[in-house]
Amino acid sequence: IMLLGVQGSGKSLAAKAVAGAWGVPLLRLDFATLYNKFFGETERNLREALASAEAMAPCVLWIDEIEKGLASDSSGGTDGGVSRRILGTLLTWLSERKGRVFIVATANDIEQLPPELIRKGRLDEIFFVDLPDEPTRAEIFAIHLTRRELKIADFDLDGLARAGEGFSGAEIEQAVVSALYEAHARQQSLDQKLLLEEIGR
Repeated sequence: IMLLGVQGSGKSLAAKAVAGAWGVPLLRLDFATLYNKFFGETERNLREALASAEAMAPCVLWIDEIEKGLASDSSGGTDGGVSRRILGTLLTWLSERKGRVFIVATANDIEQLPPELIRKGRLDEIFFVDLPDEPTRAEIFAIHLTRRELKIADFDLDGLARAGEGFSGAEIEQAVVSALYEAHARQQSLDQKLLLEEIGR
């Protein structure tokens, strides 16, 4: 599957949740570590990584921000064709693999991805992960306040959710963290007013 959406919307968390729900190992493929200056080494690194994933099967292989690794130079002009060969190696493996390796790829910009990667047969489904709606924002505030041992009853979660319209889950978390720093600097406990001020900033 491909999880597509804005930064901080929970795509990576969803990828981890897939492995957790199935009770199988989660492996993360980081394209940045594959690239090598020597000819052919990058492709060999990818083949070895994919072979390791098959050896661990059944597992979930999480490819985070896949467009960064495959779309850096889709024409193959300035990188000597490395990104095209990497894509070819990955597509061949997706078509021919025998092991029970479930791919969860995340991307921020689908327009940067080569069309041959996102067709049916290579990836089964593409899901758009949108910004959270108001009830979901209230839940996210509750999660992050509870995680920091604050009493939810002291906060108006619906009011916080309304104030945080347009925020991603990651931005909500950082609003709580920043408000805690501000409360510490003022030598007071975190309250609704301070948190709303931080959301406004």
